[in-house]
Amino acid sequence: MPITSELRDDGIRVVTMDHPPVNALTVQGWFDLAAALDEAGADPDTRVVVLRAEGRGWNAGVDIKEMQHTEGFDALIGANKGCFAAFKAVYECAVPVIAAVQGFCLGGGVGLAGNADIVVASDDAYFGVPEVKQGALGAATHLARLVPQHLMRTLYFTARTIPATELVQHGSVYGVVPRDRLDETALALAGEIAEKDTRVIRAAKEALNGIDPVDVNKSYRFEQGFTMELNLMGVSDELRDSFAGTEKAKK
Repeated sequence: MPITSELRDDGIRVVTMDHPPVNALTVQGWFDLAAALDEAGADPDTRVVVLRAEGRGWNAGVDIKEMQHTEGFDALIGANKGCFAAFKAVYECAVPVIAAVQGFCLGGGVGLAGNADIVVASDDAYFGVPEVKQGALGAATHLARLVPQHLMRTLYFTARTIPATELVQHGSVYGVVPRDRLDETALALAGEIAEKDTRVIRAAKEALNGIDPVDVNKSYRFEQGFTMELNLMGVSDELRDSFAGTEKAKK
């Protein structure tokens, strides 16, 4: 199962992404992740969520191979809707979501981490939105929650990545630890939250979302509209085919 969910006795729910080789989620994978987070928030026994992953990296975004091997626009539309649902589920989860990020966090991964309440990362973690190289737009909304505006634009236009160690100084990553201590650190932080009265924490989550200066759902949906335009123009297919061919040549 690419997505699993386990509720611990202390009220910490651990949601894990495990979709080798790089945790690039299929359309169904994004919807499964959204469902797991929605169910977590709806369960009164859940006090906090830790969103983690197995493997080399945390999340590499959408499964481009699935998109290129599917006729028409079904996979593209599915990926757009699935990502929107998953990002929304993180943001609107009734309890705090802690993203425990290791290795690469790219594209859709930034959408998840950017909408999380707290981010902890391993010392080999890095973040980026390479969408422009694949003829897509999206997750600038979420990247802007991790870095200041001008840095966000630089990273977005160049498709560069930024290490977690640099995000600490921007306050968007709570802490960076060795990879073998990542789960321990995330669970310890989650434990501090789980000890609090869940009625207060749930109210606090809703209150903080209510005073957020940016409507992340509307903002991301706006971005997705330009992705659809690029696909209708044929630009996206051309760039995704090139990317898929490059990746195949590497193997």
